[in-house]
Amino acid sequence: MSFKGIVRELMELKDGIGNISRTRFEGRRWRSHGRSHIAPDQGPLYALEQGKWEDLPPELLLDIIRRVEASETSWPARTVVVFCAAVCKSWRQVTKEIVQTPEQCGRLTFPISLKQPGPRESPIQCFIKRDRATSTFRLFFGLTPSEDENDKLLLAAKKIRRATSTDFVISLVADDFSRSSNAYVGKLRQVPTMSNFLGTKFTIYDSQPPCDATVKAKCRSSRRFHPRQVSPRLPACSYSIATVSYELNVLRTRGPRKLHCVMHSIPVSSMQEGGTAPTPYSFPHSSDESFSFQPVSQVLKDPAINFSSTSLSEPPANVSGEPLTLKNKAPRWHEQLQCWCLNFRGRVTVASVKNFQLVAAVEPHHNVPAAEQEKVILQFGKIGKDIFTMDYWYPLSAFQAFAICLSSFDTKPACE
Repeated sequence: MSFKGIVRELMELKDGIGNISRTRFEGRRWRSHGRSHIAPDQGPLYALEQGKWEDLPPELLLDIIRRVEASETSWPARTVVVFCAAVCKSWRQVTKEIVQTPEQCGRLTFPISLKQPGPRESPIQCFIKRDRATSTFRLFFGLTPSEDENDKLLLAAKKIRRATSTDFVISLVADDFSRSSNAYVGKLRQVPTMSNFLGTKFTIYDSQPPCDATVKAKCRSSRRFHPRQVSPRLPACSYSIATVSYELNVLRTRGPRKLHCVMHSIPVSSMQEGGTAPTPYSFPHSSDESFSFQPVSQVLKDPAINFSSTSLSEPPANVSGEPLTLKNKAPRWHEQLQCWCLNFRGRVTVASVKNFQLVAAVEPHHNVPAAEQEKVILQFGKIGKDIFTMDYWYPLSAFQAFAICLSSFDTKPACE
């Protein structure tokens, strides 16, 4: 059978899988651009009769998937690579071994890629659409929105105002922001406390512990949910992985916004020559993944559940070593335009107080090369009404970059 014939049969097999899924979950709305295209590790997919695919010689299977992975490098064509992982467990295992991380290949394939560090050289370019009516934000892969609006959705967030806090709940899908769902990946929280009454500080929470971290989790009480909604293998926890703070500028005399990001889950050594950043390889709710959690001496109530709680005193999930700190790249004043300017290399076209570029804030004793100190790690800016670009590099992941950018959407009159 020719290579094209194999790919065509994989497409047909995928269609059959989709029909079974739609029958099983009748009445539920599915959107092709609003779902993450990856099959679960267990479920009705493996009940199909796939003998001729499952029994392929390992050498042939390895060659087929390698050729598919090398030929389909961009979305939506890269969906074929995901189809290979949905055939059966043996195909899935080989596909996961062949597909590299974004840091290695510069491509996004599986949902876990959104929590892995980006490439070191060229950025992963995305854009964000804001819907003011629903207070939602959608992160898409690509340079700019396409005319047919069939863009690849990466992440979605919903802004939820509460009596004691403001949350941006981040999900893999655009229509499910429940924290008991497997689609939940984390949140950005701004809580007005005595030390943060102006709302200039934010905390980023991850749904899974950082790699190689000594973690103290903030576990949510599961009494709010039905017992079947909570995984018996995984406690519902939030892990503080970063803090974002904006400098006060009440008199508006020091130029545009200034922000600092302390990445508790990324060591500053990752910016050194030969350094590496923590890289997860599966979600905690994946059936082939097992996590061992350290005992928590005291279970804290989640402020999202108990509205009377405003405490954010739980320690962050620090990795070994000093955490990486990011800061604004200083803009320059343009005399003719009478405004502050940054070189976004054509990716930002509209002046906005939200536009920024982040670089590493390091000291001489950190031994970070000068080129790395000047390198932009995240840039965000406006290109149209409710449309913004987001480009990120190593060591940030798409999830971390998206959460940082979401903080710029919250009103901060004291910083402008």
